[in-house]
Amino acid sequence: MRPTPTLRCALALAVSLAAAACGDAPTPDLDGDPVVAAATDADAGAWVTLFDGTSLDAWRGFADEAIPPGWQIEGDSLLYFDPAPEGGGDLVTREAYADFELELAWKISECGNSGLFYRGALGDDGDFSYIWQTAPEMQVLDDACHPDAKYPSHRAGANYDLYMATPGVVKPAGEWNAVRIVARGGAVEHWLNGEQVVAYEQGSEAWAARVAASKFRQMPAYGTLMSGVIGLQDHGDPVWFRDIRIRSL
Repeated sequence: MRPTPTLRCALALAVSLAAAACGDAPTPDLDGDPVVAAATDADAGAWVTLFDGTSLDAWRGFADEAIPPGWQIEGDSLLYFDPAPEGGGDLVTREAYADFELELAWKISECGNSGLFYRGALGDDGDFSYIWQTAPEMQVLDDACHPDAKYPSHRAGANYDLYMATPGVVKPAGEWNAVRIVARGGAVEHWLNGEQVVAYEQGSEAWAARVAASKFRQMPAYGTLMSGVIGLQDHGDPVWFRDIRIRSL
């Protein structure tokens, strides 16, 4: 995710959300939020392939019909982002998804940073400059050496800046990580390498409290959409994706 403002004010999770002391560290993670499990339905829709290694027909740029510079299909059926001198941009799906199960695999470059967005605005109306102004994110990161890894809610698998992921699950830079994201109503789960690492209730009081204590507190549309596009982030570092598929729940 792009850098947060330097000065942050942490708000305690309480009925009145009492103000806490200001500091330069991102929001601490809070425990005890009630979560409704987002189990998949037995009669979920058929899987739809978003990237099969040969075509980017299911994708476009954020706020742009064209594929942004830097995104390319690499040998061995991989989707690869190589930072483009002429500027890049986030890659998003042409279709929007409400309740869904998303699966894919990613690997990040050494000390690299990227992200997976969901339920984001397409950006065509000009109201938003970036998908992260509306879309929750599953963090993609080299936890071993990227500076963001010093913040628990910025590590790989986290719901960026809001909910930390179970530690010790991500594989190192250059190795493939298997992802599954399940969203049904407000219930959202992040799975990494076969382990559930995050669960939260989008739109709940606990969610709102965390948003109010995060970099997103000045973005009124953040996390409010219950249907939106899937996005892959250009964070300026090389990153690879493969085997991307989704089904509606």
